[in-house]
Amino acid sequence: MRIGPFDLHSPVVLAPMAGVTNVAFRTLCRELELSRAGTVSGLYVCEMVTARAMVERHPVTMHMTTFAPDESPRSLQLYAVDPETTYAAAKMIVEEDLADHIDMNFGCPVPKVTRRGGGAALPYKRRLFGQIVAAAVRATEGTDIPVTVKFRIGIDDEHHTHLDAGRIAAEEGAAAVALHARTAAQRYSGTADWEQIGALKAHVTGIPVLGNGDIFDARDAVAMMAATGCDGVVIGRGCLGRPWLFAELSAEFTGATPATPPTLGEVASIIRRHGELLAAHFGEDKGMRDIRKHVAWYLHGFPAGADLRRSMALVKTISELDDLLDQLDPDVPFPAAANGPRGRQGSAASVSLPENWLDDPDDCAVPVGADVMHSGG
Repeated sequence: MRIGPFDLHSPVVLAPMAGVTNVAFRTLCRELELSRAGTVSGLYVCEMVTARAMVERHPVTMHMTTFAPDESPRSLQLYAVDPETTYAAAKMIVEEDLADHIDMNFGCPVPKVTRRGGGAALPYKRRLFGQIVAAAVRATEGTDIPVTVKFRIGIDDEHHTHLDAGRIAAEEGAAAVALHARTAAQRYSGTADWEQIGALKAHVTGIPVLGNGDIFDARDAVAMMAATGCDGVVIGRGCLGRPWLFAELSAEFTGATPATPPTLGEVASIIRRHGELLAAHFGEDKGMRDIRKHVAWYLHGFPAGADLRRSMALVKTISELDDLLDQLDPDVPFPAAANGPRGRQGSAASVSLPENWLDDPDDCAVPVGADVMHSGG
């Protein structure tokens, strides 16, 4: 799959996830793909950063734009609601060589975002959406930095926006579009509607169309592409606690024999490496607080014992993490119970929107306060 100047050996993209896809996690995924599949073939996108916070050089936001020295292409996701701020942020990325690829987020369903007109609410405002995409593309003109756009099916079942969004993004110069095949009202619940990915692929023919939603193993990715005709897949929750999934996907798409799923001992080594990378990025204290949620995902389905799990949920130092990991039985094979959905699911709910938001889809007024939020979502 080709996105702008980048030829990806496998059509796989790591979805930006708040509090997950920092430089430590991306490095781990890339290391495991290289060691288990012999190559680094996909696109690994950092956590979402807010355009306004980037322009204002908020220290936390700037730290989130950290990339590994050997990371290529450096892929950054931008949350934006204002064409002017979007242009300034994209221009800053170009002039200061902060990234090689810009992905734009129009899919966040979190109420604090949508109630101000951002995230998954914004594509309903067709003209404003187009102006924002155009601003990012204009800022990167004359460079090799492609702009891609990710969005959802729409606000709810009565307000689908994905076909218009795909068409507009392509017309404004986006290099690819990605669809999370749920509405904002679904959040992460229920089942992704892959038929809508197929509809978008049929509607947008000049650039790659990627699908996202309910891909938890390599077979799911192949099934989505076969069912929808999409050009690539975006992997989110499926890689939580399974950063080696990208190696399995690479093998699937290149015809190689996939590596055997890791034993509990190998998973322990991966957790240890993840902890080291987090400590290097955040410092040991914050790094160990961050690893706690990952440990629960890593051990999903494995026999680990309630006491050991509780201790790991309170781990404070790398030395303590090492001691706890040494208590795991290294010979336990990867269990079938460790497969399948993971991460947040929740339930569907009505979408919080600004007052009168649905009255005029061609209104291009910038929503008030929608960019006053922390990077990461």
